[in-house]
Amino acid sequence: MSTTSKLVLKMKVNGELAEIVCQPGSSLLDVLRDYLQLTGSKKGCGSGDCGACTVIVDQKAVCSCIYLAAQAAGKEVLTVEGLASDNELHPLQKAFIKNGAAQCGFCIPGILMSSKALIDETPDASEQEIREALGGNLCRCTGYVKIVQSVREAAAEITKRKPKAVR
Repeated sequence: MSTTSKLVLKMKVNGELAEIVCQPGSSLLDVLRDYLQLTGSKKGCGSGDCGACTVIVDQKAVCSCIYLAAQAAGKEVLTVEGLASDNELHPLQKAFIKNGAAQCGFCIPGILMSSKALIDETPDASEQEIREALGGNLCRCTGYVKIVQSVREAAAEITKRKPKAVR
């Protein structure tokens, strides 16, 4: 006789309370994509190496493919779908569009979320700090120059200062 246990989780996702019934071993990525239909976060490697699945949990960037959904119970989760507010793109999204920082788009949701976590914690991050913060986000289409430039511009916009040139 087999019994299938289910887990009931409550968390705040993109500002709204969510109650999810899922398998105990479900990843946060699977819960976001399969149960909440938030498909912006991508399943790339499935082992926390590529960063395509990055979301923010209680203001920290995490790889949602290796972060158990149960770990997010009672916490605040922000996905790329929650970046824009009041029908207005986030400054990061605007800068990425303006600078052509996104190409195929597969990695961009994770890069945006890693960038947001960095800017929230260190609004005056140096180019080196930006590159380090994005070290877990793999992009095969760009050389990261436009991405770093976009993060610097967005940070400057958020804090209303002039961005430094990216090398």
